[in-house]
Amino acid sequence: MNLPLKLQSALTAMSFHTPTPIQTKAIPVALSGRDLVGCAQTGTGKTAAFCIPLICHLLKNPGQSALILAPTRELAFQIEDVLRQMIAPFPNVGGALLIGGASMYAQIKLLSRKPQIFVATPGRFIDHLNRRTVSVISTKIVVLDEADRMLDMGFEPQLKEIFRFLPRSRQTLLFSATFPTHIENLIKKYLNDPVHVSVGETSQPVEQVKQAAIQTTERDKNKVLLKEIHERNGSILIFTRTKRRTDRLSQLLKANRYPVDKIHGGLSQSQRNHAMAQFRSSKNRILVATDIAARGLDIDHIEHVINYDLPSVPEDYVHRIGRTARAGAEGEALSLLIPNDYDVWKKISKLYNIEGASMERPAIDIPKHHKRRKRFKKRSFSGPSYWVS
Repeated sequence: MNLPLKLQSALTAMSFHTPTPIQTKAIPVALSGRDLVGCAQTGTGKTAAFCIPLICHLLKNPGQSALILAPTRELAFQIEDVLRQMIAPFPNVGGALLIGGASMYAQIKLLSRKPQIFVATPGRFIDHLNRRTVSVISTKIVVLDEADRMLDMGFEPQLKEIFRFLPRSRQTLLFSATFPTHIENLIKKYLNDPVHVSVGETSQPVEQVKQAAIQTTERDKNKVLLKEIHERNGSILIFTRTKRRTDRLSQLLKANRYPVDKIHGGLSQSQRNHAMAQFRSSKNRILVATDIAARGLDIDHIEHVINYDLPSVPEDYVHRIGRTARAGAEGEALSLLIPNDYDVWKKISKLYNIEGASMERPAIDIPKHHKRRKRFKKRSFSGPSYWVS
């Protein structure tokens, strides 16, 4: 790919040496100006696949702007981090991170500097459109990242409103891990004769993930979890279905002297940033999360994913276990099944052709843990709410 030398240098500094399959397929199409639909499993380099051509376009067309929409604040932060590093050599290219939970005043002040790239969640971007603090008249590239999750979270009305403001003459890039009917309808409505590119089988777990399931009961579930954690090394991401279960489970693990934090939609942005930072730096090797809050986690060192609760939607199973075995690494995914889960597990197994994911009933021999530590008041750390190059 014929990229600007400064951009190539930035990519080298970020350890991007060889394009991934999705980058090899998607970047040339995006550079040509065509609309694009990209399908790839998580952890395959999708972010760079749209960031690189977006930056190239803005360098050639400095009077234009670009919009990247993400379903969650965490995913928006991940995209912002990648973009910040890529545009570092270009002082004339700036960006704004527009997400809920951050200072509206600071974002308005930043927008007054006319940034070229908007990285936003749909709700907050609508707020700015309604306030007329952001203009999309010159927005010629629009990226929808994890479009399936956006629709699952109920953002279709917001997307409809945003596209009403956008110019008709634009390039739209859509990336999704799954393609249910409502995604196909979205593509037909907002994309113009798009080129479809895909890597691997649609909505299939990555091959490097070793999958297993354990039969238990609601009463013994915590004991089984403690046993499994005790026997595993490395970082662990545990999924629960509700905020309350996330809170209770993190308290249980703390009481058993495990370095753990939690992340769910009920926490402030600074608390979520702190939990992410602690997990990313390996200061806490366990993170308990809900599906929505964990969306956008891009951490290479997650060795284990444990489904304490099965997902409410079978398609979320792939998104969950895709948090491990990223960038070609190996990982393990374990699901704890109570009797009420068996039918859902059968649907998941059939949907994704899961073979060898045994359903075992372990002998529960819980290790003794240290005495409970005194509880300290949790500190809250403020993370960045906006950025410029």
